[in-house]
Amino acid sequence: MANPQLYPLEVNSSTGEPFLRLRSHKQIIITPPRPEDVALYPAIMNDPRIYEWLGSPPFPYTTEHAEEWYQKTKALSDGALESLNAARDTPDPILLDVCPIRNIRELKEDGSDVFLGDIGIFRVTDGKFLIPHDEDINEEAKTKYKAANDALPLGDPKIAWTIGCKWLQPSLHSLSLIVADYIIPSSHGRGIMTDALQTLMWDWAIPRMGVRHIIGSAFQGNTGSLRVFEKSGFVPSKFFENHAQTRDQWRNLHVVEWKQS
Repeated sequence: MANPQLYPLEVNSSTGEPFLRLRSHKQIIITPPRPEDVALYPAIMNDPRIYEWLGSPPFPYTTEHAEEWYQKTKALSDGALESLNAARDTPDPILLDVCPIRNIRELKEDGSDVFLGDIGIFRVTDGKFLIPHDEDINEEAKTKYKAANDALPLGDPKIAWTIGCKWLQPSLHSLSLIVADYIIPSSHGRGIMTDALQTLMWDWAIPRMGVRHIIGSAFQGNTGSLRVFEKSGFVPSKFFENHAQTRDQWRNLHVVEWKQS
């Protein structure tokens, strides 16, 4: 019998892998990371149509970077699934601080699937996004507001979450890995990311993580991502000039927010 704590996730009857089916694109699912994904990451992350709009993935992006990313995301997924398994006999659905699924795949008629992209949801990792408009932005304020957000108990509607993932701790070669949500270029324009975001929000994050407030961001010029947020109910919140330097270029950043009333 399937673990009722997995709901609304389905389970692949052949592999036992849990997945979330998109609301509109029924042939597209979101699953945990898989080891075979590692070989795909470098070509994707070295594609200018992808890395141009991400914070600062290492460039060139190597197999070592891909392996480390897989290990980190797999550990988070495994931890969430272990928590759900441990609560199997708990009558009410438990809340989780992380999402056990993040890799977007398209199912094929022969039963195989194709990797399409990545989406995740976590507590906000950059305190800059949490500083009120009327306060100065400085390192002390960033630390203060991030710590306050981290301290809120799971289920608190005031927790600020974000889409994507930002690793602040040192990684291979003393780099930090910063990766946001993305769809591979060959599948752009199909409405997949909008569907993935809305499905992740309404079918998992809201009921199973207690999410009520999400902050999103996109570099100036990334009209595709901004449109995805807009169609998902996000509204403009802030605009940071010279927010980050990526590949020797200073980038401005749009910040958007969604709150459940």
